[in-house]
Parts: sequence; C-alpha cells; structure tokens
Amino acid sequence: MCVCEYNARMRFPESLPEPSEDALAASDKLCRLIADDITRQGGWISFARYMDLALYAPTLGYYAGGAVKLGRAGDFTTSPEITPLFGASLAQSVAALLEQTSPFVLEFGAGTGKLALDLLTELEGRGIQPERYFILEPSGELRARQQQLLKNFSQIEWIDQLPETFSGTVIGNEVLDAMPANLIAKMPGGWREQGVVVKNNAFAFENRACSKDLREYIETHIPKTETLPENYCTEVPLQALGFMRSVAEMIHRGESGAAIFIDYGFPSREYYLNQRCTGTLMCHYRHHAHSDPFFYPGLQDITAHVDFTALARTAEAAGLDILAYMNQASFLMASGIGDLLLRTPPEDAARYLPQANAVQMLLSPTEMGELFKVLVVGKNITLPEALARADRSQRL
Repeated sequence: MCVCEYNARMRFPESLPEPSEDALAASDKLCRLIADDITRQGGWISFARYMDLALYAPTLGYYAGGAVKLGRAGDFTTSPEITPLFGASLAQSVAALLEQTSPFVLEFGAGTGKLALDLLTELEGRGIQPERYFILEPSGELRARQQQLLKNFSQIEWIDQLPETFSGTVIGNEVLDAMPANLIAKMPGGWREQGVVVKNNAFAFENRACSKDLREYIETHIPKTETLPENYCTEVPLQALGFMRSVAEMIHRGESGAAIFIDYGFPSREYYLNQRCTGTLMCHYRHHAHSDPFFYPGLQDITAHVDFTALARTAEAAGLDILAYMNQASFLMASGIGDLLLRTPPEDAARYLPQANAVQMLLSPTEMGELFKVLVVGKNITLPEALARADRSQRL
C-alpha cells in the first residue's frame, strides 16, 4: 500500500465528497513525490517544504494542477467571486493612489481574474486607464482562466517574477495565507520545529531543533512566549516575510507606490493567544474546512492566518511607511461600497437584494468583515481621507 492510499483510508471523513479516480491518481503521484523528497532529505522535511510541494509541485500541486479551485465547483470562494462590488470598491482606493504614482498596477495571485475584471471595469467607468496591469500568477490553470476572462483588456501583461523596481499600486488578495509556513511547538525543553516524516506508510509530524531563522522569529515576533502553555503549536511565515521584504524593496527602489494586502489574520498580540494553542493552519476541500494537511495532498488547499504585525514591520524595515491597517469592513466602507450598492435602486428588489446580501457577507463581523484585514504600505503616498480616518495601525 502506498503512502497516499494509507493516508486516504485512515483520514477520509465520511462527510466529505470522494475524489474522482483521476484526482486520486494525481494525489497518489504527489504523495510518492513528497515521500521521495523526504527520503532524499534524510527522512525529514520542514512543514514549509511539505506545504510547498503539496500546493506548488509542477503539474501535481494544488495550485499547479488542472482542477478548478475557486467558486461553487471548487474548494473555496473569495471576495471577488461573491460580488463585483468588492473589486469596484477596491478601484475607488486604487484610483486615489494612481493619482500620486505611476499608472501601473501589479496583482499577485489573481485567482480567476474576477478582481482584475471588476477593478478595471470600474476604473474605465471613471475615465481612468492604467497603462499596464501586471499579473504574477504561479498557477498555470488559473492563468489560463484569467487570460480567457480578461482577453479584452489589452493593458494586461502576465509576468513570471517581481520587477526589480516598481512605481504604482500593488494588490494582493488572499495571497499571503497560501505561502508555505513553518510549524513550531513549545515543548518542555523549549521550542521545536515540526517537520514531516513517513511513518507506518503515512505522513506524520516529527519535531527537531529550531533553525537560527526560527529562533530569531520567536524572539522578535512572538510576544510573551513565557506565558504560552507547553505543547503550544503555531506557524512561522518565513516565506511570507521574505516575499514582503522583496515587495517592499521593489517599491522602495521606485519613486512612489503602495501595496494593498487583504487576507485573514491578526496582529501578533491577537495571533499568539494561549487559547489558540493548535495554531491557525486550515485546509479547504470542496467547501469543507478541516485541519488535516495530510488529507489527499494536491486535492485540497492548505492555508495559515497572517501575522500582520510581522509583515508590517518587515515592510517598514525595508523602507516603506505603514499607511493603514484595518478590518475589511472598514476598508470597504471607506472605499465607498455603500454608494456603489445604491447604484442599484432598492426598489428593484430582484437585483438589489442579492447584491445587498453579498455586501453583508463582506462586511458582517460574523462573516468576513472582521476576520479579514487590510494592510497598506507604501512610499511617498498620502491615503485618501476616508481611509486615513479608518486606520487602526496602532493595533499592530
């Protein structure tokens, strides 16, 4: 019995829809690839390495394969898929930023392309045409969907790596949470890194000593570690911090620019709470959420919440200003989503009510309004007054 078959039989919850035969075969190949990598690395790999292979291994990883990821037919739904008013609202703030910098937009991980479509459509309606709209998309399947959806926008250009220098507006919606994270646990003898091994024909966790980078992160970013209980587990976003550093340096080398990151997460003092003792790692399969990262590798998304304090401080250390931090509800309200909703007369109930319900989902504190946060960093940029009033960066 191979690793994937054993994992599936031992872990598959009866409540979840079963994968197709083709999907099972792809997951089996990925399991073998990961197991071979573990063997080559001496029997142990970091969880970040496991997550990277599970999500991005060429042709087999979750984001590199051909299965539909977003929407009703996929595994989860993002804000742009819920309503075009999300992208139209973001366009209001992007328009104000573009007035202060170069006419370029760079979007990371553009999903189906829906956010770019709605944002560019709204900007066009306002008489604003970015000279270039760059998309950096690692998923071949998603890039193909984007190219089909956005074929009428000649200013869009797909790129494979960060520019050396950039002046303009950068957008990252639900990008940081999908970056591979290391896992650590506070054991009786101190902090240990949780890696992945093959044990009894299944993937399993095994602890080892923390690297220098992990020790430095613990000392710098995790507050009051002495008060955390034993066996406390959490994530360390080394790759996300490296990404943020690269983006900040890219903008800092330009004349002016801003980056808007929207994701679910917390400031560090809320991230590392005693009651969050199992961390924030979450998996999504066919619109079901669970916490087992070894369940059918390649067929499910694996994410971790964002430590916005660590990311903000990293951008600041690279030369950018922390312009704003707030929850998604405050950002969208400050970006005019209420006025955009009223473009559809409330008397037209058949059209208005579905849009109002979608906006409620984006704004409600029990839905996405509070869990999702927005971080804006930049250089030589002044925020629109409404966003400046909503700023809560003192919470970082």
